[in-house]
Amino acid sequence: MSDPTEVTTWQHFIDGGWEEPAGGEYFDSTDPATRRRLYRAARGTAADIDRAVTAAQNAFEDPRWRDLSQTRRGHLLRRLGDLIAENADELALMESRDNGKLLREMRGQLATLPEYYHYYAGLADKIHGSTIPTSDRRVLNYTAREPLGVVGAITPWNSPLTLTTSKLAPALCAGNTVVIKPSEYTSATGLRLAELASEAGFPPGVVNVVTGFGAEAGQALVDHRGLAKISFTGSTATGSRIAAATASRFVGTTLELGGKSPNIVFDDADVANAAMGVIAGVFAAAGQTCIAGSRVFAHRSVYDQLLERVCERAESIRIGDPLDETTELGPLAFEAQRDKVADYVDLGRSEGARVLTGGSATDGGLGGYFYEPTVLVDVDNSMRVVREEIFGPVVAVMPFDTEEEAVRLANDTEYGLAAGVWTTNLARAHRVAGRLDAGTVWVNTYRAMSPMSPRQGFKSSGVGVEHGTETIREYTRVKSVWINTSEEPVADPFTMRS
Repeated sequence: MSDPTEVTTWQHFIDGGWEEPAGGEYFDSTDPATRRRLYRAARGTAADIDRAVTAAQNAFEDPRWRDLSQTRRGHLLRRLGDLIAENADELALMESRDNGKLLREMRGQLATLPEYYHYYAGLADKIHGSTIPTSDRRVLNYTAREPLGVVGAITPWNSPLTLTTSKLAPALCAGNTVVIKPSEYTSATGLRLAELASEAGFPPGVVNVVTGFGAEAGQALVDHRGLAKISFTGSTATGSRIAAATASRFVGTTLELGGKSPNIVFDDADVANAAMGVIAGVFAAAGQTCIAGSRVFAHRSVYDQLLERVCERAESIRIGDPLDETTELGPLAFEAQRDKVADYVDLGRSEGARVLTGGSATDGGLGGYFYEPTVLVDVDNSMRVVREEIFGPVVAVMPFDTEEEAVRLANDTEYGLAAGVWTTNLARAHRVAGRLDAGTVWVNTYRAMSPMSPRQGFKSSGVGVEHGTETIREYTRVKSVWINTSEEPVADPFTMRS
């Protein structure tokens, strides 16, 4: 495990090795809990992106990767998953210090992260086409699924390892090569992951990482003519710009974007369980998740009871050092994000919202970017604080009277990433789940996920599928092959046949 006091300098990882930035510049990353400098990372430019994409293109055509059997690709993925497990403590500490996520939460993520690589390792040699019956028995028609080429992966700062994995594992499973541009706030674990991929035996150039800022390295990656696909996780506004930039080149995109997910508590719900679901849905990871259940709709008969339980637990959440095992809420990932959350709460107040608990920034006793768990009431769906993604530990709680009203309010949003339903009525659970405009619906739980279960955003929450077998279609193209099996001469097409 690395020395926590050491300031490391990270270079780009290109073509199987470390490469200095073309412009010779670096930028600093700081610990959001303490504001202390953590490391320096290479400041990528278009020249660095071009080097990485060229390396990925060459690797895609290299027989060491191109001619590798699908089973052997699976072996490499399995080995990468094993190496992640072997280095789990190091990776967990790196990410916790980089973005402020609780160390114990990161250890939990690292315990399951290898399963994603193991899952796609098993899937690698199950990617196949079909034989198609035709009207002419002498003609054989079959399909094959082929890799796309070079995939650009742009990943966010809130869960770098997990969200990079959701792109990298299926892309490699399908036989593509990858250029990753991590967030400038959380570069270290992506670079370490690329190093582990090399150690696992992936040929040089198959996995590349260029660090830097979105306007420089990120935009250069989006604009590069050598890409076959872009996979992006981040804000809806940035996703929209990426879609517009790539559409004219017919480059495929997978976009996992913003959310303003509803958590609906019906009158027959177990209120104690629902309250814990609300807490987990919006205060876990300091609310910095796209699936955060930041809009809570509670039936009027249980509204007060639910609020009392949520506020009581919110007020007892222990804020502090994310490396401390007893801490329950860490910092926001960087200063601008903390300020954004504070500005939204102030905006909510100006719109007429009432803060029941929380509502203030704090340094957590460490000088960092912390914000109190915050509960807003006296709100409605017309307010910006309810309609716009805050990405922090802030929840708005609203009452409803009927099932029809709950569904209407839940769907009254531009987003459609996730939703929660709390009820003991099985018929209602299925009925409401079917009517919610959300790609993931949890019933009597929240934030459950698996590499086997597909995830898709509806409406402004994204395009394309991540996880599960369906995501392989995102990283492959289908080819139809027609073979004439007859040995008879080919007929003259201009001669009439009886």
